[in-house]
Formats: sequence, C-alpha cells, structure tokens
Amino acid sequence: MVGPLTWTALKRRTTTPDITAAAPVTFPEARWMPIALREIGQKEIKGIQHNPRIIEYHDATTLHAAADEIAWCSSFVNWCLREVGIKGTGSAAAASWLTWGKPSEAKPGAITIIHSIGTVSNRQTVTGYHVAFFLRDDGSHVYLLGGNQLSQVKRSGFPKKAWRVAGHRWPGLD
Repeated sequence: MVGPLTWTALKRRTTTPDITAAAPVTFPEARWMPIALREIGQKEIKGIQHNPRIIEYHDATTLHAAADEIAWCSSFVNWCLREVGIKGTGSAAAASWLTWGKPSEAKPGAITIIHSIGTVSNRQTVTGYHVAFFLRDDGSHVYLLGGNQLSQVKRSGFPKKAWRVAGHRWPGLD
C-alpha cells in the first residue's frame, strides 16, 4: 500500500527527473548562469513568514510583491540578469519575456518561456506560462533552471507532452 507522501514522491519522480548530473558545467556565453546556479535551494517558507531572498527577486520587477507565494519565476530571471547589469522585462509575468531581447536558439542559459498544454498537475501559474534558463532538451523533456519550480530554485525537467516551448530569448544589443 502506498501512502499520500510516497505517491507524491513517485509521481514527482516520473514527471520531473533529477537532472543534476546531466546539466552543463559551464555557460561561457551566459554570464548570469553562475548567479542562478548559486541560488539553487532558495525556497518558499510555509506559513506567514516569507523568504527574504525571494522578496529580493520580486524587487527586480514593478510588482514588488511582499510574499513568497506570489508567482516568482519571472522575478527570479529579472533578478539574475540585473545582478550582471542586464535589464530584464521588469515584469513579474512570465509571458513578458516572449518579446524581450532577441530570439535565440535553444542554447544553455537562454531565457526560455514554456506554456502548459491543457491541464498540468501541480500548475504553479494562473496563465500557464513559466520562464527559466535553458539547460538542455532530450527529446521528451526540456530541462530548465529557474525559480518557483516546485516552490524553489532548482533544475527541473518539463515533459513535452504537458509543456510546449513558446520561445527562447537572449539579451539584445541595447
């Protein structure tokens, strides 16, 4: 017999594989990636307390949310870019990245916008969009490093049967 905690762990394992060993080690073109990698493990605090680092991510947007339960994937991407002197969208909306910078190929560090196909279990966004940094694509999953992935900064695999890549972006020349 499988209890609810075991079932959740098993379900998570089949939908978001651990990709720690498979991720690229260096990102020569993406100077924001060392910043993002150092943030792995930052997570929401359950209850009335809020993680001050996530609030700091929110400060990189015009939303300036004061709670870590507010969707923060775009806030994280904005913050990482700001840390290396690149102006992001300034928006807390993941879809705001669809027109930012310039179109890019799927290369390590590219700002990647994905959109849910139909109903996605454990959906973390009302709009169905999510933004994070591209790691790799193995044909069945797109692997991203981002914030608000299971309520934390982490590497995650997103199954293509549930998510489609809406775009990859790279900073423009401005």
